[in-house]
Amino acid sequence: MNNPLDTRQLRAFVMLAKTASFTLAAKELNLSQSAVSHSMKALETDVGCRLLDRMGKKVLLTQAGEQLLHHAEKIMQEMSITRASLEQLGKWGKGRLRIGTSATACQYILPAVLREFKESFPQYAISIEPGDALECEEALRNNRIDVALALEPEKEEQFAFHPLFTDELLFLVSPLHPWAAAKSISRSEIPKQSYVLYNKKSQTFRMVEKYFRHEGMVLNTVIELGSMEAIKELVKLGLGVGILAPWIAPREIEEGSLVALPLGKKKLKRNWGVFHWRRHRLSLAEETFVGLCRSATEGLSRH
Repeated sequence: MNNPLDTRQLRAFVMLAKTASFTLAAKELNLSQSAVSHSMKALETDVGCRLLDRMGKKVLLTQAGEQLLHHAEKIMQEMSITRASLEQLGKWGKGRLRIGTSATACQYILPAVLREFKESFPQYAISIEPGDALECEEALRNNRIDVALALEPEKEEQFAFHPLFTDELLFLVSPLHPWAAAKSISRSEIPKQSYVLYNKKSQTFRMVEKYFRHEGMVLNTVIELGSMEAIKELVKLGLGVGILAPWIAPREIEEGSLVALPLGKKKLKRNWGVFHWRRHRLSLAEETFVGLCRSATEGLSRH
């Protein structure tokens, strides 16, 4: 009794209830009358009670049959809706795109990409799950997203990575900061500064920490934030030194409200791209998304 009901038997039962005739039901189902009769006997055996009363050539439902019909019609209706929904997915322009992306890319890259994407796929349902690269990887593993726009995964061979651009992290300081006037940085001064950095759980923070550890330094982080805009504002106020890519603050650097300086002789670069399960073949919509991301980020490597 706990086993799922056979959908073919249910379909035959609903048709039999509708026509009240084995002959008519068999004709509608393109089956033999004996096949329909056998199917009903098997269904009655499965549910453990009589569903039909045979009154000559006419078929009447028992009380149990009426109750089963009530549920069976709902089941068949849901199956029809499901089939129609799946058929819609196969039609041009229908479907969904689930994107995982870092807060930075979500703010500075994704809006222009999605604006173009919606012009090509206006009926696509788009969902966005913000998160750092590691969170995007986890979302892919749990099938919550289809593609991720973020930093290149670290040693994750199960993901296919489509590179978009490479950026370089720099010191960003207020124009009133001593480094801004000197245009150069003494290595001994770097550990003495206060810093406003992106949150400690992020891949960017780990890269910064690793970079300065190799340089024999430990940064004095006073404030950590998950918002690039907030970091820029605090740096402008002179509350610390930021470490950001210049494409995140092109206007501020151009107008002089922030000054960008190299971290040192050795550069700290990051690779951005779109990644997904290697075994997952990209759909036309997903390939279009990757192409639009590439177009939207063409000039970022030069910032």
